[in-house]
Parts: sequence; C-alpha cells; structure tokens
Amino acid sequence: MRKNLLLDSHCVFAAKDINKTAAYYQKYLGFRAVPYLDAIEPHICLYRDNTEIILIDAKGREIKTNRALYGYGEDAYFITDQQEALYEEFQKAGVKIVRPIGLTDYNNKEFVIEDIDGRRICFGIKLG
Repeated sequence: MRKNLLLDSHCVFAAKDINKTAAYYQKYLGFRAVPYLDAIEPHICLYRDNTEIILIDAKGREIKTNRALYGYGEDAYFITDQQEALYEEFQKAGVKIVRPIGLTDYNNKEFVIEDIDGRRICFGIKLG
C-alpha cells in the first residue's frame, strides 16, 4: 500500500496590516487567531475546524490577487460539503459574497467570498 506523502496544506496570505486582517477573519469568518509577532518572521496563524491560514506582513506592498494578476481565479479554495450552513453564517455576519452557491461547469458545488484585502476565497466540493 502506498503511504501518503502529502498530509495537509495551509494558505499563506500577505496582508498590509496582519492584525486588521486577523480581526476580520475572527469577527466575520469564525477563525481563531494565534499571533507569533515576536518570531524572527512575524506572522499570525488563523484556525477554523481543520484549516489554517498563515498571515505574513506585506511590508507595505500592494496585495495582488489572482483576479487582478490573471483576470480570474480564487486565492484560496476550502473544501466543504456544508456550503449552505457556511453561506448562511457568512451572510448573517455581513461578509461580501461575490458568487452565491451554485453548480459550476466543472461539477463543483461552491460559493465565493471576498475578504478585507480583496482576496477571493471559494468554499466548495466536487460532486460525483
């Protein structure tokens, strides 16, 4: 039997103000923040369920999203089969939803939000 070599993955997002971005993710998206601001490479880890986002300091540089750079594409994709519950939670919290729940032409059920830094984040799953 083949042993899995890749176990998990984490998003790494640069932010102009990692504290402000962390506060947004806590308040609106339900993440828990753990700061490591005194580390040699200061960062904040954001946790929700089995996912993690690592925020690093953009050092004054502009945040460039995939959409801005290439004309399409999200900046992160979280796999979930609980789109309706997340969608409702995010709507109630006032999160900017840029694409409602739907079935894509590549057979994924998903929806897309935009975060405080303009990143587009998709929540979806492959069907069938």
